[in-house]
Amino acid sequence: MSAERGNLEADFASFAEHWRPKVIASLNGQEVKVVKVQGTFPWHRHDACEEMFLVHRGTFRVEYRDHTVVLGPGDYAVVPRGVEHRTAADEEAEVLIFEPKETVNTGDAETSEFTAPTGARLR
Repeated sequence: MSAERGNLEADFASFAEHWRPKVIASLNGQEVKVVKVQGTFPWHRHDACEEMFLVHRGTFRVEYRDHTVVLGPGDYAVVPRGVEHRTAADEEAEVLIFEPKETVNTGDAETSEFTAPTGARLR
C-alpha cells in the first residue's frame, strides 16, 4: 500500500458550495474532511463522538449556548461529545473537520438543507 499525497489548496479550489464537507482522507475509522462555510449552521449535538475543526483560511466561530470560540488560520477546537453547538462564519472560511466515519454533519438536528450526504469524497 502506498501513501496518499494531497494538497489543501487544490482540494479547496475544487468546489464552491458551502456546508458540504468532502472527505479527503480516511484513517483508523476517522475521516478528514474539507468544507467551505459562510453564514450560520443550525444548533446540534453529536451524542456519540467528538469533532475537531481546524481553520485553513478565514475566521470561523464555534458557538456554544454560554460562550463562543473564534478561530483563525491555524487555530483548532474540539467539540466534546454531547455538547450542543453551532458553527458560523461571517465571510467564507475554509475548514478541516476530523470526525468518525459516517458522522452526519447536522447531528441530532432534524434533516434540513444543511444536512450533507455522508462519505462524499474529493478523491
